[in-house]
Amino acid sequence: MNEKTIKDLLTQVREGLLSVDAAGERLKSLPYDDLGFAKIDTHRALRRGFPEVIFCQGKTPDQIAGIAARMAEQNSLVLGMRADREAFAAVTGAGIQAEYHQDARAIVIGDLPEITAHGTIAVVSAGTADMPVAEEAALTARAMGNRIDRIYDAGIAGVHRLLGNREKLNEATVLIVVAGMEGALPGVVGGLLDKPVIAVPTSVGYGANFQGLSALLTMLNSCVPGIGVVNIDNGFGAGYLASMINRLTA
Repeated sequence: MNEKTIKDLLTQVREGLLSVDAAGERLKSLPYDDLGFAKIDTHRALRRGFPEVIFCQGKTPDQIAGIAARMAEQNSLVLGMRADREAFAAVTGAGIQAEYHQDARAIVIGDLPEITAHGTIAVVSAGTADMPVAEEAALTARAMGNRIDRIYDAGIAGVHRLLGNREKLNEATVLIVVAGMEGALPGVVGGLLDKPVIAVPTSVGYGANFQGLSALLTMLNSCVPGIGVVNIDNGFGAGYLASMINRLTA
């Protein structure tokens, strides 16, 4: 239940259009909405400025559809992250209008908002194989009203590809840098700029990459100041954090 809904209920009570008891029943879902298999945090948009997001991995298609249906009743925009085509089919099969973003592996219910943030978030990926995580970050930040610049396949094996985008890098307010293998790209980007860098290690790489552990450790051990690191493959977390930083530019 969002802030507008609460205000509307109070107005209806004051005008005698709704009884106090009826309003109380409606307000029961204020802290969370209990579906049995999930407790939807209906208060998160009031606390954080953005509603709860469905993490689809590990949930059944029916559970995802049930959560999505309830959240769509209360929010104009709902995101389902780490979603596959089966989950998307369950959501649309429940009569919910939605789009599937293949590159980001995400379900979007509702329209993406207008761009309201003043700054720009640059999403930089080392290789094409890192794009799913980069797109997850980009979609998350875009859904929160940010302008996004994408600079993909710009890893250090051909650093001229990165340097050729120096103007875009300089124009960004905050950068999300996504890399697998040894994970050196965030350090290179951070060393070139005076902007905060959010580093995202990915599980892309050969055996000694240890499913992203080597990239994570490289990023954590970077000598470049101004770099923060999120968990392996956590594009959503990076996009959310970048949006919170970008809001401060207002």
